[in-house]
Amino acid sequence: MIRGLLLTTILSMSLLLSACGGGSAMYRENPAHTGVASSSAPDELDRLVWKFSAPAKVYASPVVADSTVYVGCKNGVLYALSLRTGEVKWTFKTGDNIEAAAAVSNGTVYVGSWDHYLYAIDIDTHKLKWKFRTEGQVYSSPTIEDGVVYFGSEDKHLYAVDAESGFEKWRFKAKGGIYSSPAVYGDTVYVGSLDGYLHAVSKRNGQGRWKFATRKPVYSSPAVSDERVYFGSDDHYLHALNIRTGQQIWKKKTASKVFSSPALAEKAVFFGSGDGYVYAFNAENGNRRWEYQTSGSVYSSPVIASDSVYIGSTDGFLYALDIENGQLRWKYSVEDKIYATPTVAGGKVIFNTVAGEVFAVQ
Repeated sequence: MIRGLLLTTILSMSLLLSACGGGSAMYRENPAHTGVASSSAPDELDRLVWKFSAPAKVYASPVVADSTVYVGCKNGVLYALSLRTGEVKWTFKTGDNIEAAAAVSNGTVYVGSWDHYLYAIDIDTHKLKWKFRTEGQVYSSPTIEDGVVYFGSEDKHLYAVDAESGFEKWRFKAKGGIYSSPAVYGDTVYVGSLDGYLHAVSKRNGQGRWKFATRKPVYSSPAVSDERVYFGSDDHYLHALNIRTGQQIWKKKTASKVFSSPALAEKAVFFGSGDGYVYAFNAENGNRRWEYQTSGSVYSSPVIASDSVYIGSTDGFLYALDIENGQLRWKYSVEDKIYATPTVAGGKVIFNTVAGEVFAVQ
């Protein structure tokens, strides 16, 4: 009973935050990157609702806002699909591959491209509002909070850009490229870098506050809750740090690299590893709650909805696992690798394969 009430409260808060944004959406569901969806999802798999086949590979994770699914493609095109039918509503062409998930806020969709730009596109007109140039490919998915877009670039910078004008507010330089999507919590931005550090940066002026060394690249996007930040690293560990000091509280080792970004719900941390497992650890002390073995590496990140953990694997399955004990509720075969993170909207789970097929199941 308590478990259900806790998750219902989290979902309600997420829904309120989303509604306040007037159709907001972003990678990992919210600025703190908790990975908790604002919509319910199927406990039992019923059917494939629709499938969209892109003309090239798709590594970007889908996001959904106002009944539209946004997903980028290797051909440089951002596709806006109907959540109900999967039909193409409109498209926007960038100059190169899109691997970053888009973000949506106040009638604008923001997306980064390998052509070194972050784009702001008007949803009503489908026209460019502005674009911001970096000196490297943009793999990092943008995070939007209080009218500011935060994202990283391969040029080693974390950027804060005004969401309306595209004007740069500040930039922070790391010593390696930034593929991680920044998490924003309180007055601090948290982001991983290929320099082997998780960086904590002032939201106000972009000054570094502390950094934590893993000595291996950090692709995983951090998640923040209850005064702690959680993230994975190529060092094979899932780390839990104090958000104020950067001091390590605990770490747990897996048998491979952790690209997956953690999800936080019911005082637990959920994530995947290259070792093929999906893990759940107690958020307070790092004790293992459960693990579930897939038949391939898990680079996808989990999304939480309806007391379930939804996550993809390179074995070609999307999994729905019971949040309490990790037991399999259902799995859906797509016969291709899943790298991207699923999203939940309108009672459906939307996800895509590397081959370029986007699925909606319920």
